[in-house]
Amino acid sequence: MPVTRHNPKTVPLSGKYTHGVELPPGQRVLYVSGQVGTDAKGKVAAGIEKQCDNVWKNIGTVLKSAGMNYADIVKATVYLTDSRYIGAYRAVRDKYIHDPFPASTLVIVSALASPDMLVEVEVVAAKP
Repeated sequence: MPVTRHNPKTVPLSGKYTHGVELPPGQRVLYVSGQVGTDAKGKVAAGIEKQCDNVWKNIGTVLKSAGMNYADIVKATVYLTDSRYIGAYRAVRDKYIHDPFPASTLVIVSALASPDMLVEVEVVAAKP
């Protein structure tokens, strides 16, 4: 059985996400820890766009290790350190995430684990 997405017409969408995602019985579920804008050597990239790109590349690598891909993401939680980064974040995300969209939450926080980190994203993915 496929994943069921719930977007009731009486609950407006304000972006590219799904209000609810229901997993059928027997799905494998992968919880990906928050990924930050580091490269393969652990260096934090300069600037929000590069950090966002590294975040989504790192997520893709973790998904691949579980035999999954971006289309298997059912929930994303995004932490940004500044609301001015929302547009840049969404532009980069849109290179990796396509319709049907996962459930998603975006939160503005005062700081992440290191002062040079501008974005962190954790995801949940599911696949039969």
